[in-house]
Amino acid sequence: MRILALVPGGIGDQILFFPTLEDLKTQYPNALIDVMVEPRSKGAYRVCPFVHEVLVFDYKDRNGLAEYLNLLGIIRDREYDVALTLGQKWTVGLLLWLNGIPKRIGYQTKNSWFFSHTVPLNQDQYAATMYHDLLKGLDIHNPCPDLNLVVPKKDIEWAEGTQKRLGIKDTGYILIHGGTSKLAITKGIDKVYPVAKWQEIIRDLRSKQPDLAIVLLEGPEDGEWVSQMMNASPNLKTISPSDIGKLAATIAGASLMLCTDSAPMHLSVAVGTYTIALFGPTSVKKLLPQNDHCVGIQSPTGAIADIKPEEVLTQVWRG
Repeated sequence: MRILALVPGGIGDQILFFPTLEDLKTQYPNALIDVMVEPRSKGAYRVCPFVHEVLVFDYKDRNGLAEYLNLLGIIRDREYDVALTLGQKWTVGLLLWLNGIPKRIGYQTKNSWFFSHTVPLNQDQYAATMYHDLLKGLDIHNPCPDLNLVVPKKDIEWAEGTQKRLGIKDTGYILIHGGTSKLAITKGIDKVYPVAKWQEIIRDLRSKQPDLAIVLLEGPEDGEWVSQMMNASPNLKTISPSDIGKLAATIAGASLMLCTDSAPMHLSVAVGTYTIALFGPTSVKKLLPQNDHCVGIQSPTGAIADIKPEEVLTQVWRG
């Protein structure tokens, strides 16, 4: 059996889709499961053991006839038996229908004409569970598994070596991720917590746990935020993992992850690090599971800057 999952979106969306892939592999252990993702998200599958091949297609680009014909050929060559798609564009359903894939599963919407099986779209729940609902089209009604991933051994060794180089003691470290994103800024999504308020949190952490290192997680778009944080507190440490495996290993080694709504937040949930995440306009209920390892703090106004440092610190020290 060959299965194709079409998963548009960023790395966070891919991580949230991992439980669906895991359950597919459990139900069909001999199946070859491929995913088709945007170019920016291909790296997520470094830590996903359930996928055979990662195909790339830019869902958001203004694709013309030539691009769709090329995609049609790529899919047809692999002779899939089943296709699942998170996307709601009717063109995707048409593409799968033209390929003659017997089972074409998508959400029940006004654009779901070309699917052979549809499932209700319930957006008022945790996103991983919403994605997992697609398996109902295959008559799979298991509860959604927890987020899970596998970190390559060499990435764990890299993280351990970096911690030693930074002089981090066995007492552990607190990881802070500011969540800067050009895409979020372009869309007007407020995800960046003010540096001054981070500094209030850092001062309290240091007063109570002076031996615990505080490390800034620097992604490709976090340079300005890291500079501002370092100018205010020069003795902070920084770490810049070059891929998602090293990022996951770095997060797994932390005693606590403080972050905003972001892909590293989902990784932190997946590796089981205690996570406190700050949310502005995005929804805690839809983006964090309900368990003892993660806490979401929702802004009362929708503006992330309106979350008081005291609220964050209450969650840090509540144990």
